[in-house]
Amino acid sequence: VQLQASGGGLAQAGGSLRLSCVASGRTFSRYALGWFRQAPGKERDFVTAISRSGGSTYYTDSVKGRFTISRDNDKKTVYLQMNNLKPEDTAVYYCTAKNVILTAAVTTSGDDYDYWGQGTLVTVSS
Repeated sequence: VQLQASGGGLAQAGGSLRLSCVASGRTFSRYALGWFRQAPGKERDFVTAISRSGGSTYYTDSVKGRFTISRDNDKKTVYLQMNNLKPEDTAVYYCTAKNVILTAAVTTSGDDYDYWGQGTLVTVSS
């Protein structure tokens, strides 16, 4: 599967952005999906993930209550709604996909994911 992320850009602190990631292929509903980010000079970090069914989600503590992950299996798209943005959210954001059997499975480890998008840059100014 190929993943194409979009929606990044420049936002002010307190503002919002919505990232989208469109997948190719026929088996989108078989994948658990995630978003990771990598800030300049730092390692890649987990942000959020969603199960195949969409019924299970997981967030890193720093984005809880501000970010929301969702998916539309008909459109083969995963979204990341980011509200109340902070300068520390500045990073390249990557969408990821992992072929899973269990519909409720969610993973937070980058090593577990099979496919990665190209990344989209989010810059938050103070």
